[in-house]
Amino acid sequence: MRPHPKALLYVRLRKYNASTVSRKRDIVHVEENETAENSAAAISAGVDPDSESDYLKLLGERVRETRARRGMTRKILARDSGVSERYLAQLETGQGNVSILLLRQIAQALDTPLQALVLDGPEPPVDLVHTTEFLRRLPATELIAARRLLVEHFGGVDLEARRGRIALIGLRGAGKSTLGAMLADRLEMPFLELDRLIEQESGVSLSVIFDLYGQSGFRRLERRVLDQIIERYPRFVLATGGSLVSEPATFERLLTMCFTVWLRATPEEHMQRVIAQGDMRPMADNRESMSDLRRILDVREPLYRKADATINTSGGTVKESMELLTLAVQDG
Repeated sequence: MRPHPKALLYVRLRKYNASTVSRKRDIVHVEENETAENSAAAISAGVDPDSESDYLKLLGERVRETRARRGMTRKILARDSGVSERYLAQLETGQGNVSILLLRQIAQALDTPLQALVLDGPEPPVDLVHTTEFLRRLPATELIAARRLLVEHFGGVDLEARRGRIALIGLRGAGKSTLGAMLADRLEMPFLELDRLIEQESGVSLSVIFDLYGQSGFRRLERRVLDQIIERYPRFVLATGGSLVSEPATFERLLTMCFTVWLRATPEEHMQRVIAQGDMRPMADNRESMSDLRRILDVREPLYRKADATINTSGGTVKESMELLTLAVQDG
């Protein structure tokens, strides 16, 4: 007598479930063994678990600071990177993926900096690596002097021509457009706004550029347009975007080729001025906009301080700020 088809199906399902459970147990066993092996390897390599935790926290803080420096929300970063907001939140709070720690262990075993393994591009020349390591050991004051010497000797910069190219940096609401236009008129120079020229070059608004090409696409356009300005105009007053300083290569180009002035103001004045211009976006969908603004200013301040001159526009009239700006440019 042949078994009923349903009975055969039942037996097959039981065998399948038993096999699946067995495979899952094997997988769990392998994963547990791998985790144990990784932990053992870390211990044998002299890696302190507390050190790993500190490293992940430091990595998370660096991601947060870089995001703030560029003026990006976590939502925007998630959209542009294709990484979920949830993972970004974990990463920024020091709970990054274990793969990061494994890569760090490999770098330590190879006695090489982690950044050398994750470098995007060909291996740098040996002399560049040695020079970078030499500069890394210098104290901050000597590092500033070393950069100045490198620019003067190898930058191919005409210092007199540089004085005729004036660039204003700072957050939105610092007065770059207002004071820049007034200064250009007084010095009989063309006044240029980098963001407007980027829009002209691309044929679309900044918001569309970010939507279509993301942060990286905008940065490429920003650098290209800045180079065009430097090549096309022998003298000018330029109002830059607030986040230009977050792009090292572009900011270095600006510092090298232009006399830069940081227009500084308090976070409260920045916010008030932007809202007074009729732009409510800083307050839109963001109850913590002021704390975000403070954080952006905090992480960008060391970069803004690299300018040749600083003008504090807080608490004074436009006329007073204009006089200070004129004196700074003339003395520079």
